[in-house]
Amino acid sequence: MRAVLIVNPNATSTTPAGRDLLAHALESRVDLTVAHTEHAGHAVEIAEAAHRDGIDVIIVHGGDGTVNEVVNGLLGVPGPDRPSAGDLPAVAVVPGGAANVFARALGISPDPIEATNQLIDLLGEHREGAPWRRIGLMDCAERWAVFTAGMGVDGDVVAAVEAQRAKGRKVTAARYIRIAVREMIGNARGEPQLTLHLPDREPVEGVHFAFISNASPWTYANTRPIWTNPGTTFEGGLGLFAVTTMNVFYNLLVVRRMWSKNPTITGKHLINDDDLPWVRITSQEPIACQVDGDFLGMRTDMTFTAVPEAVAVVAPPAG
Repeated sequence: MRAVLIVNPNATSTTPAGRDLLAHALESRVDLTVAHTEHAGHAVEIAEAAHRDGIDVIIVHGGDGTVNEVVNGLLGVPGPDRPSAGDLPAVAVVPGGAANVFARALGISPDPIEATNQLIDLLGEHREGAPWRRIGLMDCAERWAVFTAGMGVDGDVVAAVEAQRAKGRKVTAARYIRIAVREMIGNARGEPQLTLHLPDREPVEGVHFAFISNASPWTYANTRPIWTNPGTTFEGGLGLFAVTTMNVFYNLLVVRRMWSKNPTITGKHLINDDDLPWVRITSQEPIACQVDGDFLGMRTDMTFTAVPEAVAVVAPPAG
């Protein structure tokens, strides 16, 4: 079995010692090549080359941004000519970022050592005949999303976070929450710009912001999961979470439910659906959009489509 280990040395929790330990653990089990990312988009290029070279498994040691780049490198621009999962390398993750949402949503330990042991066991099971798990992804027309996308305040938050990173500031969970609260308050007095277009329904106008998810949970505050669509999974359709009011009291009640250990996400002014085949969002004016925590830019029209079994992953079975 041939594998490429992609290491993002700038990811939050990757270290040279951790990288060397991971590589050493894998070398006796796979024919391993190690590649380090050197610039934004480099993991896309490495993944493209791995696919051309017939590599069996791409192992990502980094954060969610690196995972997103690898997936986009493998699948290319969304469209009808995308390769099938069976023709692509499987994707494995040993967490090295801050949130590591994708890995945790797949049932992979956030601890790199434990995740390494999981990976070795799963590689052994595949060698003995167990198939790779296949998961769905989100086609965002311009690129693929692994676990989430958003329009409105969510995009504003990501843009503000990226601005902080550009200034050399470390973005901790506490800083992220402060930015999110600031952006929510800043958007509270604005007029709703978004209209939702959903399958077999009339358009829903007057929407302030919307989250679209491909897994649950799709975000964390340190180790604590934050829920919007508990019923959304990699094996189903998309989850939608949108609000038609910016009333602070109402939204605080919703946030309280999102942080609950047994979440029931309901509300009079909340649009919350699971297992949607697609979601289209239009805006009266250009509005901020994010994909997997990466600021995409300002958009007036975005369509998000569930694509089942789009990629194979080295992960425990669903459920």
